[in-house]
Amino acid sequence: MQMRIDENWKMSEVDGAIIGISQSFDLNLVPERLREVLKQLKEKELFQGKIDESYSMTWMNDTEWIELIFIGLGDSERFTRNKFRAEIGDAFRALKKKKIKTLGLDMESLKEIYDEPNFVSRLLSETLVMSDYAFDDYKSDKKNHELKTVLLKGLPYDQDALDEGEILGKSNVFARSLTNMPANALTPTKLANMTLEYGKTCGFDVEIKNLNEITALNMEAFLSVAKGSTEPPKLIVMRYNGNEKSDERLGLVGKGLTYDSGGLSIKPTAGMVNMKDDMGGASAVIGAMGAIAKMGIKTNVTAVVAACENMISGHSYKPGDIISSMGGKSIFIGNTDAEGRLTLVDAVTYIQNHENVDMILDIATLTGAAIHCLGVDASPILSNDDTFYSIVENAFKKADENQWRMPIFDEYKALIKHEQADLTNSAGSPGTITAGMFIEAFVKDIPWVHIDIAGTAFREKQEGIYSKGGTGAGVRPLYFLAKKLSK
Repeated sequence: MQMRIDENWKMSEVDGAIIGISQSFDLNLVPERLREVLKQLKEKELFQGKIDESYSMTWMNDTEWIELIFIGLGDSERFTRNKFRAEIGDAFRALKKKKIKTLGLDMESLKEIYDEPNFVSRLLSETLVMSDYAFDDYKSDKKNHELKTVLLKGLPYDQDALDEGEILGKSNVFARSLTNMPANALTPTKLANMTLEYGKTCGFDVEIKNLNEITALNMEAFLSVAKGSTEPPKLIVMRYNGNEKSDERLGLVGKGLTYDSGGLSIKPTAGMVNMKDDMGGASAVIGAMGAIAKMGIKTNVTAVVAACENMISGHSYKPGDIISSMGGKSIFIGNTDAEGRLTLVDAVTYIQNHENVDMILDIATLTGAAIHCLGVDASPILSNDDTFYSIVENAFKKADENQWRMPIFDEYKALIKHEQADLTNSAGSPGTITAGMFIEAFVKDIPWVHIDIAGTAFREKQEGIYSKGGTGAGVRPLYFLAKKLSK
């Protein structure tokens, strides 16, 4: 799909169009032959230009039919970027089903209510790319129609912002495709190999550490989770050096459970079906590294993924075990299904001890409690540093992904302690907070942020910019974090 600015495109040049209309729209802003249509729609109260409102029609242009969708923009008080994204995404998919090849977008009415054309340029391009994705790799009869060209007019579009949006959209889609791959296809080895290839394509370095190297690093917590599977674990280390004049380095850690059965604390069948998505944190940091490198962001970034499966065998770790960790702390295993935090703490220790990072952000599909906290539309965050959190918060706002900071009260700290070991991996309620605090126990005196995307990494149905399945949550916020830290 090629996006092109063309302020002079006409209805005769496209076979589908999306036209944004505000509530106080000026009929002079639309083609003359459509003015009467809009006037009648408004009089009949079929379309008022309200946000979340749309009207589809097939319109005869001289001798050809054009599939046309009006989307409501509302007014300056009711307009929101996420609703706008959703409208564009839904309209794009509807027109694609009509098998159009050339799409025209006219957003001139948006000038009346939202005056950030550069931001809209990025928003539109990333939205179109993200809306163009569907996971149908395994369908034998898939009929994925290709929309070839999108023509843009109505705003002073910025080409650099359009290009940035396209890269962000493609990076998000790559992360989604990783999350959506079934676990029999995406093993830790396959994830490592795909990351290697992705790094070559995007411009960041990748090092893969195998079982012997992981063992030599004394990553016992990580290995305890991995040893129940016949699939060998992989420690995936990604490095991007965007600023040779600075020693400052951002550290990203993503949870990489390519499948989670729950181990001996086995999940019910319904709970296991989507556990291929338990590497949504890994997808986020890999996708973000691709965007950071492609855009040439002037920040040094290292990302680490401890990739493995949590399975059942005679080698599996057991409830009641006491294990060690790379950080030297002993851990009582209260639940083998609280495995992600075990892999993360060794990855966090590794990135501090061996990669010399100055700040750490870890991201993970970590707790079901996160869904109880904020549902599927926002990610809980914990942090030990107000300044670092503030930068992350703004990065989420720029990406239009929702987050909310959870408290770290002193009263909670006793919950992760255990009478037989230094820590327990199953501290109970409030589960999202205690899981994050378990990770914090392995963070040295540097800024740290923890993001739980258990609710936001996967959608049960298609809506707006998201298809059913992985969402790529976190990719764009992590990119904007690195961009903000650039010097």
